[in-house]
Amino acid sequence: MKPIKLIITALISVCIGGCSSQKELQADAAIENKVDSLLNQMTLEEKLGQMNQLSPWNFEDLAKRVRKGEVGSILNMVNPEEVNKIQKIAVEESRLGIPLIVSRDVIHGYKTIFPIPLGQAATFNPEVVKEGARVAAIEASADGIRWTFAPMIDVSRDPRWGRIAESCGEDPYLNAIMGTAMIKGYQGDSLNDPTAIAACAKHFVAYGAAEGGRDYNSTFIPERVLRNVYLPPFKAAADAGCATFMTSFNDNDGVPSTANSFVLKDVLRKEWKYDGIVVTDWASALEMVNHGFCTDGKDAAEKSVNAGVDMEMVSETFIQNLKQSIAENKVSIETIDNAVRNILRLKFRLGLFDNPYVATPQTVKYAEKHLQTAKTAAEQSVILLKNENQTLPFTDKIKTLAVIGPMADAPYEQMGTWVFDGEKEHTQTPLIAIKKMYGDKVKVLFEKGLEYSRDKNTAGIARAVSAAHQADAVVVFVGEESILSGEAHSLANLNLQGAQSQLIKELAATGKPVVTVVMAGRQLVIADEVKVSDAVLYSFHPGTMGGPAIADILFGKVNPSGKTPVTFPRMSGQVPIYYAQHKTGRPANPTEMLIDEIPVEAGQTSVGCRSFYLDAGNSPLFPFGYGLSYTTFEYSNLSLASDKLTAQDTLSISFTLKNTGKYDGTEVIQLYVQDKVGSVTRPVKELKRFQRVTLKARESTQVSLSLPVSELAFWGYDMNYTVEPGDFTLWVGTNSAKGLTKDFSVSAL
Repeated sequence: MKPIKLIITALISVCIGGCSSQKELQADAAIENKVDSLLNQMTLEEKLGQMNQLSPWNFEDLAKRVRKGEVGSILNMVNPEEVNKIQKIAVEESRLGIPLIVSRDVIHGYKTIFPIPLGQAATFNPEVVKEGARVAAIEASADGIRWTFAPMIDVSRDPRWGRIAESCGEDPYLNAIMGTAMIKGYQGDSLNDPTAIAACAKHFVAYGAAEGGRDYNSTFIPERVLRNVYLPPFKAAADAGCATFMTSFNDNDGVPSTANSFVLKDVLRKEWKYDGIVVTDWASALEMVNHGFCTDGKDAAEKSVNAGVDMEMVSETFIQNLKQSIAENKVSIETIDNAVRNILRLKFRLGLFDNPYVATPQTVKYAEKHLQTAKTAAEQSVILLKNENQTLPFTDKIKTLAVIGPMADAPYEQMGTWVFDGEKEHTQTPLIAIKKMYGDKVKVLFEKGLEYSRDKNTAGIARAVSAAHQADAVVVFVGEESILSGEAHSLANLNLQGAQSQLIKELAATGKPVVTVVMAGRQLVIADEVKVSDAVLYSFHPGTMGGPAIADILFGKVNPSGKTPVTFPRMSGQVPIYYAQHKTGRPANPTEMLIDEIPVEAGQTSVGCRSFYLDAGNSPLFPFGYGLSYTTFEYSNLSLASDKLTAQDTLSISFTLKNTGKYDGTEVIQLYVQDKVGSVTRPVKELKRFQRVTLKARESTQVSLSLPVSELAFWGYDMNYTVEPGDFTLWVGTNSAKGLTKDFSVSAL
């Protein structure tokens, strides 16, 4: 009977899936009919109005334009009463009653602020990332916002670039997984749900490779690298049903992304069959004049829409010029119709025609469940980089604790970049959390030492050192103010700003155990600070609930499990540095002679003639995927079901993971693969799978991973995407620099 039951269950599942697909097809067809019907009624002026997105400065001026059908979307209106008022004008006073899409940058939370995306990536937990985006969508939609410009899934390998804070790090696979999770969270089960907001995959494409780490700068990414590294997260976003895409500010190989028909038409539309909206970044159409790619706004509008852009953000070159361009046959009416069709389709999918207004008032902001979700995200994002002599967690031997540093009680700064709507009054800082949650167990002495992260006035350091002398242990909170990371906030020097390094060194000189907690928007150069600290925790700006999360980690209620989503350099001059590098013909050896070891009058070839820095070597301070725990984990018994496969097979991997320590803990297991020889050179390692595994102290488990061989495909010498037969090595381990290995081969059919 049991097999029959399983067969019946399977048949029911197939039927439900088939019926569901049929319903979706019918719904899509119904929307297309509505779109075409409405499009046939529209004047050219109304069509161009739908392609126009404005950030209003004056409500009355906006209202006039909405009545005339000159606006398709608005930015940055967050008062729900005003949203309903302008929406009522669009629906009831414009000729065709087409609703507006209200949009806002909701990047890592709306009111309840989550860790910055780089911190969320450090969780290696897509479910937590999805839940965070869901909370953001619920809170933002309560104010009428139905479109956000996230996730940013630019592969980012240069911490000088301030926007690395907004990314999910250096790895294409991690960006794809986390970006997909955000999309699912923002958009929910259906865009038609009033709490769903349209996601936007940005920036299309290669913006994270801005030359020199300078924001808005040019990139020079050839097509093969573009397809193998920078496009995969966007392909995953398109496959996940991301409602919109945004063009990037950069030009790549001389072509600004806003007019790059190769990526917008050939790849996005033709190859990926994408039917969502493509919107420019803020004024990026008009900025092509500054690039020297367009002569004026009219030229910019023509090149943008002909390349595949549907909507223009704020610069209004479309609505001002395209009517003339059509008359001159420089832009076809079919191009305009396709753009407007994409815009109307999204408005129907969002249910705006049936339900254009937002219910007021709503009390979803800072809901207890939202705060708890944010705390969990913050807990899992914190990375333990060092823990000498088991300095952490604090035990009952610590009676007096000195809490020091400019970031210990900086509610605004710990929210990080892109928090237009975050309110520091709701932020729970480490100082407040430690006093509130553990003040009955320890006496807390607080001294800032420095007023803010860039402070060079060292007058307060003496008071901080005095407090340290009176304490059993010291926690010093350093890092970056929020203004030092994010868009337009690039840095050439990645060291701690101000006198923060001096503060740490003088605290360490007291002989008391020093725990350094870094809160920042990027990976900083902290080799000297790590050396003098007994323990180091790294928290990419953790948001509203960062304080309670860090407090529970310090006192052992929570065991840290975060992993580095980016490689940490030893010196700024190593940047860009990332784990998935190519070997070169002369890869460095671990024993290369460094600058202080070189004899005077050494011969030219005495240093080995290898690819490394004389003053920094070739290894990072901390590799990608690195993070310690209060417990220890042991990997053993790695085996493959088969080590000889074809492209149609699935690689089946198993191994034993044991918690060998005295604390319960969570390990992020990571699977990396290397294609040893290809038609083009391949990375030394590529992340292919990761998984969080929680084990009690001394507990062990058998872990199984599956990897379809098809996922080893890449764009080769002939620019075909395929799995090339040959030999491979895989690693399973705790980070990208160490693990158990096995070889396998893939043969041609």
